[in-house]
Amino acid sequence: MKIALVQYSPAWEDKESNKQKILSLISKVEGVDLFVFPEMTLTGFTMKSKEMSETIHGESFRFFSSIAKEKSANIFAGIIERRKNRIYNTLIHIKPDGNLLKLYRKIHPFSYSGENENYNAGTKPVYTKIRSWKIGLTICYDLRFPELYRKYGKKRTQLIVNIANWPDTRIEHWRALLKARAIENQCYVAGVNRVGKDPKLNYVGFSSLFDPMGKELAAVENEETVILIELDKHYVNEVRGRFPFLDDLKLI
Repeated sequence: MKIALVQYSPAWEDKESNKQKILSLISKVEGVDLFVFPEMTLTGFTMKSKEMSETIHGESFRFFSSIAKEKSANIFAGIIERRKNRIYNTLIHIKPDGNLLKLYRKIHPFSYSGENENYNAGTKPVYTKIRSWKIGLTICYDLRFPELYRKYGKKRTQLIVNIANWPDTRIEHWRALLKARAIENQCYVAGVNRVGKDPKLNYVGFSSLFDPMGKELAAVENEETVILIELDKHYVNEVRGRFPFLDDLKLI
């Protein structure tokens, strides 16, 4: 499976500008099975949740749906989802035909920044599929909670994705935790982070891909770019067969 990690610098709370930036960035990328975009893709990590929120099939969905159809690719993107009187930090999976397949609502809002006061917490892990690939979905701060990733490991997902707005002051945590989650669950782990600045923080990206043995296959710092990587599901099975550590899980 060929995936594209889209690392870019979103204009603060400006959906229209960010749509144009994304279209320009991916314009020449073809032959990809999956595009992955950062958390809250079109707004940045805003706490204006009510003002920026949309229904699940709102303008952000329609924008990414059009990309999915044009590129004949799956899309993982972050939106601010409004459902009745609740608002979620949500990751959507759109199929190549433009239809929504799955959505994951962030289980761990980042209380240190007040996210928990502006967004409701999701309640369950979400697995999705692309052909025969089983994929676990997570968002940013979730990365600090290994029990969520262990659930995906126990279900033998071959890839876990984390979309993020992870600031530069704690970027070494980001890098270490992505690697650890790959090693302990013996699967590929893809982390897609933003670059640039928002009103409070600076971001240097380091969107990365680690293989089931914890080898870093890609990592790009401080650059707007699309990182292209080919993943091999047979290698996941090979590693798990050679080192059957997941068979010994006791507490999850």
